[in-house]
Amino acid sequence: MPVPWTAALATITFWLGALIGLRGLYGLLRAWMEPQLRSGLSGSAVMLGVGTAALLASAALFPTAGIGLPLVWPVLPIQLWMATVCGICVVNGLVGMLLKKGFSNPLTILYWLVAGVVCFLLPRANPVPFKLLSGHIMLGVPGALALAGLAVLAVLCMSYAEKSAKSSSLLKGMAIQLALLAGTLVFGLPFLFLLVTSFKEDKDMSSPNGIIWVPRVEQTAPVMNPNHPYYEAKYKGIKVQADLEQVRPDGTLSLRIAHPLFFGGFTFIIPRDQAKEIPRQMPLVTADLRGQKVEGVVFEEMPDGSQDVELRSPAAVKGQRHLFPPKATEKVRPVSLRWKNYFEALEYLPPEAQYGWTYLRNTLWLVVMNVLGALVSCSLVAYAFARLRFPGREALFKVMLSTMMLPAAVTLLPQFLIFRQFGWIDTLKPMWVTSWFAAAFNVFMLRQFFQQVPYELEDAAKIDGCTYLRSLWSVMLPQVKPALAVIAIMTFLGAWNNFMGPLVYSSSPETLPISYAVQLFNGDRNGDPGLLMAFVTMSLVPVIALFAFAQRFFIEGAALSGFGGR
Repeated sequence: MPVPWTAALATITFWLGALIGLRGLYGLLRAWMEPQLRSGLSGSAVMLGVGTAALLASAALFPTAGIGLPLVWPVLPIQLWMATVCGICVVNGLVGMLLKKGFSNPLTILYWLVAGVVCFLLPRANPVPFKLLSGHIMLGVPGALALAGLAVLAVLCMSYAEKSAKSSSLLKGMAIQLALLAGTLVFGLPFLFLLVTSFKEDKDMSSPNGIIWVPRVEQTAPVMNPNHPYYEAKYKGIKVQADLEQVRPDGTLSLRIAHPLFFGGFTFIIPRDQAKEIPRQMPLVTADLRGQKVEGVVFEEMPDGSQDVELRSPAAVKGQRHLFPPKATEKVRPVSLRWKNYFEALEYLPPEAQYGWTYLRNTLWLVVMNVLGALVSCSLVAYAFARLRFPGREALFKVMLSTMMLPAAVTLLPQFLIFRQFGWIDTLKPMWVTSWFAAAFNVFMLRQFFQQVPYELEDAAKIDGCTYLRSLWSVMLPQVKPALAVIAIMTFLGAWNNFMGPLVYSSSPETLPISYAVQLFNGDRNGDPGLLMAFVTMSLVPVIALFAFAQRFFIEGAALSGFGGR
């Protein structure tokens, strides 16, 4: 809401008073800890008093019904915000010049000034009148005390940190660890959300109160209902669970499949002796019966929403059945994890996928062949460019590096035509054969590592009778283990996440890897976030495991130290 200028004055007074008061408190604590600083005790006391007075004056200027932090925010169009930023830079430059710090070139200040004037004069299609919006961050007594306590604690830590170099180093280390922990929490929140969502029911996917971080699971119990029988049978050689649709005149059963979910809704006919009646899982509910809280299992759902419940507790009403009107019952949902999301996600896959095993097998094959191809081919080519002397070596190396400038889209069509002539379309070969023809970047990196290895080691191996290949295997490769680990990890991730290759070359489920299967699953089941997150989580497990076991090699290789593996 718009406010008078007194609100802005009160806000400025409050925050300046808070800063001055904390600065005075800091001076008092420093004087208390170190007697040689007590000469400034009176000045710190004055600053603390001035800050306290400013806070009281702010409360008088901008009163509120409770304890709160005043805030005032200007409403400006984007051009004026840009002009404001430029003005702040100009002021900062002028102050820096006066203090002989910061900007040393007056032209820099002039550039900011011109930019600010241009932004201010830019035309505005929809002029927004300047106004101030005000409000309070309401804290209450406990919140205000907690905030004040944190401020005092922060000032105390700063004062103690200044007392000695040892404590300063300790607190600095603690601050670094806390910052790293905070960063881990912030960047880990998306993964945590993914993991939590994979265990949630559809009811907890959205809530007016925000994200539900603690999943709850509906409890069920088996029920044999003769009015709505449930059968287990085989459909196309696969065991399925199905509802009875009708009993045909010839005595056969027409069943509608419920599980696995890929066949959900399909109907088929089967002789009665080939179908086995099984109990159906029905939800447990609680309700109020004549002033008494009872618990039972839903025996049958009525068309009007009412529920026929078979009571199970307390013992006095156990076995009785009561019909409760709609919304009179509440499902039993204790805090738990819904592991069924993972099984149901696999049930949605086509039978050719063999519950995801086909996708995993294809992906593992691609990963293994790509990693082996990259390590073998790149090592041989990099060793040749680094150690062997032959005519045109430098020219060939430059030609190879120039291939890095070719976009993948340029070579996509020629590669497709070549693989089609070979008859490799709808196979896995186009996605791993090319890795056995060395990649330019990997060759360049390995060549730099090989060149750092002393020639004396290779000369000693040659004196012992080693051939070039033997020297490469026994002498050179052990010296560049970090680089090999980086290439292996990068190739693994590239092969695992390869989406364009399957999109171009694969057309049947038997040749699809996990990356493309995730996209297909998203297209088919984007209305089931729990199942989608469960499927994505399963696809991430190998990548996370790889990083957990290989992070040391990755860090060593990223340091580009040719002797990191010695």
